[in-house]
Amino acid sequence: MFINTVTGLNKVFKDDIRRPKVVLVTGPPGSMKSSFIYTLLTLHLSQTNEFGVYTTLEESVSSHLSNMENLGINLCLNLQITDFTDIRQDGDQIDYLKFLEKMLRHFKKVKGDKFTCFALDSLGALYSLMDGEKNMRKKMYHFFQLLRDLNLYCFIVMERSQDSESHLLGNEGFLADGIIYLGLKRRQGRLSRFIQVEKMRACEHSMELHAMDLRMGKICVLGPIFE
Repeated sequence: MFINTVTGLNKVFKDDIRRPKVVLVTGPPGSMKSSFIYTLLTLHLSQTNEFGVYTTLEESVSSHLSNMENLGINLCLNLQITDFTDIRQDGDQIDYLKFLEKMLRHFKKVKGDKFTCFALDSLGALYSLMDGEKNMRKKMYHFFQLLRDLNLYCFIVMERSQDSESHLLGNEGFLADGIIYLGLKRRQGRLSRFIQVEKMRACEHSMELHAMDLRMGKICVLGPIFE
């Protein structure tokens, strides 16, 4: 999943991740969280006969695809993009977690073992749609467990300010199998992007900051950042 996709990730990961995995991809605005996940999935799926779903809660499908195209990131026929544009019109009548579960089970039934990848963009947007819901921590525990039961690679975008902890409701970082932090660092008078793996269960990896860049439509991990 990792080593054979984004150029340079083999500098960060000593061995590859295995399903099921629920991974938080966190960081501030502009750190390319969505682009990183989309690139990772498209490259993985284009090399396999597998199928994936990318669900965006804050954009329409056309807007998301336009953004990826403008960045020069290739599209992949094995990755289906979905959004909540239509069901959000029903407002408070929708149980969004149950809708996601129904959608995921549908794709698992239709695609079977070929359905291996799921991305949710983003966790904060999901929480805002479910504002006022009770027992959210318990519900998210069961949702994360569902993702594992379906034997998926799952990547969940979570906004996170610089130097803050990887939590929104207080337990996402503990529930997740992995945490990837994409950040911004000022170097030589300009902002540079970096990637740091804070946690990844059952996988040997570096915890150093590695520079990351977008070159000719390709996200690349360049190497460790030395202070």
